[in-house]
Formats: sequence, structure tokens, C-alpha cells
Amino acid sequence: MAGDVLHMPPKLAQALGEGDVFERVMALNGEVFRNVPGRRTIRVLLDNEPYFAKLHYGVGWREIFKNLLSLRLPIVSAATEWRAIQRLDAIGIPTTPAVAYGERGRNPAHLRSFVLTRDLGDIVSLETLCADWKAHPPAPRFKRRLLLAVADIAQRLHDHGLNHRDFYICHLCMDNQRLARDDIHLYLIDLHRVGMRTAIRPVDRMKDMAALYFSAMDIGLARRDYLRFLRAYRRRPLRELLHEERNFWRQVSRRAGQLYYKFHGRMPMPVFQAQD
Repeated sequence: MAGDVLHMPPKLAQALGEGDVFERVMALNGEVFRNVPGRRTIRVLLDNEPYFAKLHYGVGWREIFKNLLSLRLPIVSAATEWRAIQRLDAIGIPTTPAVAYGERGRNPAHLRSFVLTRDLGDIVSLETLCADWKAHPPAPRFKRRLLLAVADIAQRLHDHGLNHRDFYICHLCMDNQRLARDDIHLYLIDLHRVGMRTAIRPVDRMKDMAALYFSAMDIGLARRDYLRFLRAYRRRPLRELLHEERNFWRQVSRRAGQLYYKFHGRMPMPVFQAQD
């Protein structure tokens, strides 16, 4: 998507006002949700409807070379998120609906781009939802259903060649209105780093699962909960799975422990042991 690209519904373009539509989007102001070098995420109202605008201002050559030297593909624009949303839609993983995309420039270090997505409304991240589970455990039936819903998203994602690269429970969100009707409906969000291939690489699967495990370590899950998740995620008998993939799940446990130590300064209490 090098050069000038603009996908914008006419009604939304009209709501932005007169002038260069691309520049009007890049100049939007609203409630700031993220503001990091080269990228900003804001919530805005357009035609009285709420949207999230994810604005990319260019990453610079230093960031590109740093990623390349670390053998990582640099994310230079909002194109990754735009494509990822389309892929998730195709494989049945709910996410933020994309409504517009734009890109301007040819120099990869200075590309400017945006993606506009609809506000999902009344949602809560699983990090927030599960924060007090240790002190106030949820109903067993609800916990089982939620574990299976997360496993289904992980399975669909990975079996279709995608990896999230920030696969923490804070990026899985529950629809509160549907939950009030006893319907567990999850969205996968924050897709700007998603990797997309024909088949996922083992290292990418491992990193995603380690991130998910790490982010769930303090919500009070028991070993049987991890095993229930594992069986649903891999769709294989547990005995066979833990025997044939034990080295892989040891790597997952090891990396999750390293992440926990990095963020908390101590090693976690082991609950799930793949070698058991």
C-alpha cells in the first residue's frame, strides 16, 4: 500500500468537513487512549457516532533498523491493522469493525496513515473482568464457558496462520450487553502488530501462548482450568497432547515465567506444569 491510498465511505468523508479528507483525519482530536512515539489512538465523534482513530505519523529509520536487526518485521503503517481486521472477519473472530483507511507517502520511515474503527460500546477487558477472581471466584459454569470462548479465539487465530504478538487478556474484551443475556461474546482488539502467514510458525504460536498464560497467572486459575483450555485450544486428547507437545509447552511456561519476572521482579508460583 505504498503511495496515496484512501478508503472512506462518502457519508463519513462528508462528516469530516471541507478540505483534504486524509489531512482532516490526521488532524482529528479526541479522547486520547494511547500516545506513543509515531502513533496515537483517540476516540472521536463523527456524525454523532463514536469511532476510534488510530493515527500513524511515521516510525523513522532508527525504529525500522532496530526491528530488522532483531529479525522482526517493522510495523510502518496502519495497513497491518486494516488487513488484520479483514482477516479476522473472514475467519469468524469478532473485532473492531473497520470503516476507513488511508495512507500517504512512499518512504517507509515516514509513511503517514490511519484506520478508523467503530466503537464497540459497552465492553470490558478480561484483565478487568477477572481482576478480583482470586478473592471472589466466578461461578464455575461461567468460568468454563469463558475459558472455552478464549480457547476458540486462540485456535481460530493460530490455525489460520495468524499470531497476535500482544496476546494478553487485556486485548480480549467481553460484550456486557450480550453478557446480560447470558451470551459470552468476546472481541479481539489491538491488532496493529498481527502477523499473517499461510501457516503459523511454532515460535510465533509459543510467544502468543506464553503472553496469554503470563497475563492470566494472577487471576486464580487452577491446573484443571489450564488443562481444560489446552484441550479445547488444541482439540486433542490431553494425554496425547501433553506427551507429544511437552517440549513446546515447557517453552511456553518458561517464557511466561520470564515475562512475569520482567514485570513483577519475582518468579510466579507454578500452577500448570506441561511435563506432569
